[in-house]
Amino acid sequence: MLSTPMIALAVVVVFVVGNAFLIFGFYLPRTSAPISDPVLVGAGDIADCASSGDDATAKLLDDVSGTVYTLGDNAYESGAPSEFSECYDPTWGRFKERTRPSLGNHDYLTHEASGYFDYFGSAAGDPKKGYYSYDLGGWHVVVLNSQCWQVVRCGPYSPMIDWLEQDLASSPMPCTLAYWHNPLFSSGYHGNYPGMKPAWEALYEADAEVVLNGHDHDYERFAPQSPSGAADDARGIRQFVVGTGGRELRPFRTTIAANSEVRNAHTFGVLKLTLHPNSYEWKFVPVAGKTFTDSGASDCH
Repeated sequence: MLSTPMIALAVVVVFVVGNAFLIFGFYLPRTSAPISDPVLVGAGDIADCASSGDDATAKLLDDVSGTVYTLGDNAYESGAPSEFSECYDPTWGRFKERTRPSLGNHDYLTHEASGYFDYFGSAAGDPKKGYYSYDLGGWHVVVLNSQCWQVVRCGPYSPMIDWLEQDLASSPMPCTLAYWHNPLFSSGYHGNYPGMKPAWEALYEADAEVVLNGHDHDYERFAPQSPSGAADDARGIRQFVVGTGGRELRPFRTTIAANSEVRNAHTFGVLKLTLHPNSYEWKFVPVAGKTFTDSGASDCH
């Protein structure tokens, strides 16, 4: 959706007829350059010096402007400073100035995820929390720490959930999106992660639209659903698992989770979201040589 501001140009024409002045005025409309709605683009489970997958996905980001998100496990194997400098930085690191990251379990294999926090700096939020929020166009974006047990409690009435409820209540934005590493729902290798259900419940109560996760190394899109996993077209949150950043890909489980609509475990790529004032579009962009994609659109609640 493009907005095209109109600027009126006043034109006045004066004729002299004898001793009289005849004045005619009219307006010519002038348009400025179109203004694009903001874009979020990214994936999780990204950089490994032993894999070329992150180089392939980084090439996709070269062609997409906008804010880059990461869905955790940014630099393998342990989120060490050397892995960020030698593995992540040469690929996804070239988008560091426009990246809003999130933490994964591998990032915490280095004490207190210090490699992650030192690399991303203030963009990663408070190292004692690992969660933060920001606004993008008409959207409120929440970044949570699914490894919150590393720094604070995670359940109901925990510091992160208390902060989340207050953050959502204070946001005036009509649409909300959240992302973190471990998915509440997944048909992938790791499966469901119930530890993030309190966060889903808070987001659901605030009428959030979208949740993005990584952790399982595949792509999976769910229909809108409630925190209990019931289909809910009226208020449900649409979840995407995008663990396709480059490390490796893994097959799905035999039993597929309820409300799973689209799955692929053979394609590295990134998920691009275009955030309109009251709606959004999504598109999975595959790496060169692959054809799988997934796209669609939905209104905000």
